[in-house]
Amino acid sequence: MKNWKINSWRNYPVKHIPEYPDKKELDGVLNKIKDFPPLVFAGETRHLKEQLADVVDGKAFLLQGGDCAESFAEFHPDNIRDTFKLVLQMSLVLTYSASLPVIKLGRIAGQFSKPRSSPMENINGVELPSYLGDNINGIDFTEKSRIPDPKRLFKAYSQSASTLNLIRAFSHGGFADLKKVHTWNLGFIKKTPAGKKFKELEDKIADALAFMDACGINSDFNRRLKTVNFWTSHEALLLPFEQSMTRVDSITGEYHDTSAHFVWIGDRTRQLDGGHVEFCRGIENPIGIKCGPTLKSEDLINLCNKINPKNEKGKITLISRFGHDNVSKFLPKLIRAIKKEGLNVIWSCDPMHGNTIKSTSGYKTRPFNNVVKEVKNFFECHQSEGSFAGGLHIEMTGQDVTECTGGAQRISDQDLSARYHTHCDPRLNANQALELAFLISDEIKKNATYSKNNIKAAS
Repeated sequence: MKNWKINSWRNYPVKHIPEYPDKKELDGVLNKIKDFPPLVFAGETRHLKEQLADVVDGKAFLLQGGDCAESFAEFHPDNIRDTFKLVLQMSLVLTYSASLPVIKLGRIAGQFSKPRSSPMENINGVELPSYLGDNINGIDFTEKSRIPDPKRLFKAYSQSASTLNLIRAFSHGGFADLKKVHTWNLGFIKKTPAGKKFKELEDKIADALAFMDACGINSDFNRRLKTVNFWTSHEALLLPFEQSMTRVDSITGEYHDTSAHFVWIGDRTRQLDGGHVEFCRGIENPIGIKCGPTLKSEDLINLCNKINPKNEKGKITLISRFGHDNVSKFLPKLIRAIKKEGLNVIWSCDPMHGNTIKSTSGYKTRPFNNVVKEVKNFFECHQSEGSFAGGLHIEMTGQDVTECTGGAQRISDQDLSARYHTHCDPRLNANQALELAFLISDEIKKNATYSKNNIKAAS
């Protein structure tokens, strides 16, 4: 990369990076982390990029989901297991219904930091710095808790490493075996409409596996029936930490950010002349770019060319986040600009961030109907433009929380206080996330078929 160095981002303006009061302590922590083992490996990120190239060609679908912001308090193997289960369930619904392989990408094992709309928070006339994520400061509304503490990075690294260790065990240790699909169901959703639908799907898959087994095709001879690739991702927000986790691949000499397989640039930090774009243009990881209503077509083209000058398939994922009533207004012109330039990108839909409201009960929430509308409008725009809608990016949890209103459970504003556990933004619970998968599976299949026909006609 021309004129790029691992620390060249420091020569550019950066947003949403905290000021640490003790910079010497921060440097000491980062220097120690530089010597820690990588969390992921270069070969893994290359493999993910190869899989993502299939999404660009309309041959696969990307499902990216997990916590808004991971926390130290909720760190527990059961929570990790339940998020993993939910992603498996959703991907199974989409694969079976849309006849496409699903790439499973978790917002997990490193998704701690969050950009905030205001640097300060005011409660009852008391003003303190905003909570920025457990790897930076504490959620308790006290002066001491809100001071950025470098030592939190050690705990974040340790939690990420433990999470990855468990995920790898789940992915390759037999838990993901299709024969055990009935064990993936989460207890509290079994009696819900989505749970009943999933049970019907389980039965169909069991019948299909029984037939395959009779033909001699089973997990004893085909590892793909009992293992899955589960990749990790987070926002590359806290650049000092990302720099400390960036290593040179001994085989290729390339730089890889070993904190996650996939990192993304947020809608608030995608400035062309900013430090976050500068850092991400030099690493080999697949990169996501959040696209909001303020993004101009020419800026998007310049971002793609700067981060992916070779136009490599699987390198760039554009994650649109407009709000359900703004998709048709802003998305089509971006799609046209990308198509005109012939850029290889994945289009993914984040239906969460543009649909956040404050409920009458005072809680930040997201109406489930608006989430569904944004996804459906996203697919409609791509179909009308002859483009492939290749991904879904959602904030969700395997826990039975009450943070987003609506869905088959009919969670109301008054229900939010019952189990509102998020440390930042509201998440879909397991039932809502699975319901969403069923609701959009037909849209994926329709869009994939339309895109393939469109490609054939163009060739």
